[in-house]
Amino acid sequence: MSNPAQKEKKNYTRLFAIAGIVLSLDQLTKFLVQKYIVFGSSYFEPDRITIFENFLYFVHIGNEGAAWGLFADYKQLLMILAFIVLAFIYIFRKQLELEFYNIQIAFGLLIGGILGNLTDRMRIGYVIDFIDVHLPIHVPNIIPDGRWPAFNIADSAIVIGIIAYLYIYTFHTNCYKIASK
Repeated sequence: MSNPAQKEKKNYTRLFAIAGIVLSLDQLTKFLVQKYIVFGSSYFEPDRITIFENFLYFVHIGNEGAAWGLFADYKQLLMILAFIVLAFIYIFRKQLELEFYNIQIAFGLLIGGILGNLTDRMRIGYVIDFIDVHLPIHVPNIIPDGRWPAFNIADSAIVIGIIAYLYIYTFHTNCYKIASK
């Protein structure tokens, strides 16, 4: 007979695996960016790497804030907020129903992304952003020139994790438990 602590730890294996994969991929890509792309390079610089002309570039930007550089003057607060969110997820893991497979995927992405950006903030004082996307649309005051703000693997995982959780919670609240085994 296994004890309850072992059972609970085993239940979160998928969550930890996904978070670990996201964190590893995020840090590996950022290491490569630091090694091969000049810091401060952007779409307008010759040091960027063109993946798809007029659509996707790799650059090397230091973002001291949150999304779109917001709250750049509050670096310490952003780090504290990351710890608070991680603690909240841990404390309310039963209410968030983290034992279920689909929920573990969503929160594994979210936690891995938070840890990736938090690692950057603690290690170098800012988050490394490197994916520079140019969209064929222009939205005044949001995307005026078609350039989406640069982002990274951690940012992508956070957004996908939140969207996945909202989707599961909104449309599958009664059936996501079925796919848990």
